[in-house]
Amino acid sequence: MMKKSLCLVLVFIILVVRGSSQAPYCSEKNLTIYQYESGALVENKPEWTVIITNGCVCGQMDVELDCFGYQTVKPVDPLLLTSNGQTCLVNNGQFIYGSQSFNFTYAWDSSFPFRPISSQIACS
Repeated sequence: MMKKSLCLVLVFIILVVRGSSQAPYCSEKNLTIYQYESGALVENKPEWTVIITNGCVCGQMDVELDCFGYQTVKPVDPLLLTSNGQTCLVNNGQFIYGSQSFNFTYAWDSSFPFRPISSQIACS
């Protein structure tokens, strides 16, 4: 009887540990950024469309990108992207929901290498 109880306890522990290790872990590393030329020109500079996709099942808010050196001749709606010269706040700090995308456009000679540097995770 003692051996059977011990086996049941071990199976239970394995299931709990296994289940918790499969829980979604999210970070800014789950944000992917894809850019392409839209085909439009703004002040003789190509317009770039940026798509940020949240590859996590959880929502991410207060998404910040490394924007040091970012420039544009096309004004970007500050609700979409706000730059302080070092970092950019995406979507006015609002959620990019799990498995969803967010986009904006800007215009410059070449694409800028945006890189996610932080976010707040909200998973229900």
